[in-house]
Amino acid sequence: MSSIFAKIIKGEIPCYKLAENYEFLAFLDIAPLAKGHALVIPKKETDYIFDMESHEYARLWQFAMRVAVAQKKVISCKRIGVAVIGLEVPHAHIHLVPINGVEDINFSRPKLSFEVEEMRQVAQAIEKAF
Repeated sequence: MSSIFAKIIKGEIPCYKLAENYEFLAFLDIAPLAKGHALVIPKKETDYIFDMESHEYARLWQFAMRVAVAQKKVISCKRIGVAVIGLEVPHAHIHLVPINGVEDINFSRPKLSFEVEEMRQVAQAIEKAF
């Protein structure tokens, strides 16, 4: 069964793309905790991040690091927080969340909503910084 991420990879569902290569894709979360909250995913469907081959796992984190560096250049924040929860969508993914304090990466907080144009501008700025 295809997850929503598989549909995004195939282009069946649009996304605010930040970076992409033949193995990985990064895009803005549509239910973010903060402006610029990104998801980094492998294109190969794998439910659990620790089921990935070790070389793919390492490259995923290298790709995520490049996305985080680009986010930090664009979004005013103290850090880019990292979370791997793995329960919401059955497809391995890393959350990269711009934060100023630990409370900013609390997933039980209400999610934010941004206008389409603001999401597009943030995505374009991060993509350019990548």
